[in-house]
Amino acid sequence: MEPQIDWSNVPGIEIDPERQSGAPVFAGTRVPVNVIVNNIHHGGTCEEIDEILENFDVTREQVNSVLSHLWQHEHPSLWR
Repeated sequence: MEPQIDWSNVPGIEIDPERQSGAPVFAGTRVPVNVIVNNIHHGGTCEEIDEILENFDVTREQVNSVLSHLWQHEHPSLWR
């Protein structure tokens, strides 16, 4: 099992036990970060991410923060 990602210091992400059972969400929404993470891990395209941006109140900056943090988590040797 892969280690949990700590989203607590990622800009544009909130963790609140009262929202989505404490799952990390995009700030000001109920949209879980895992919507993007799972999309990427399952071969999602830029067009699919754009669709998420269009259908939910999520900004490109928030998605970019998630993608950057995810990349750093999955490739830690590149950040030493």
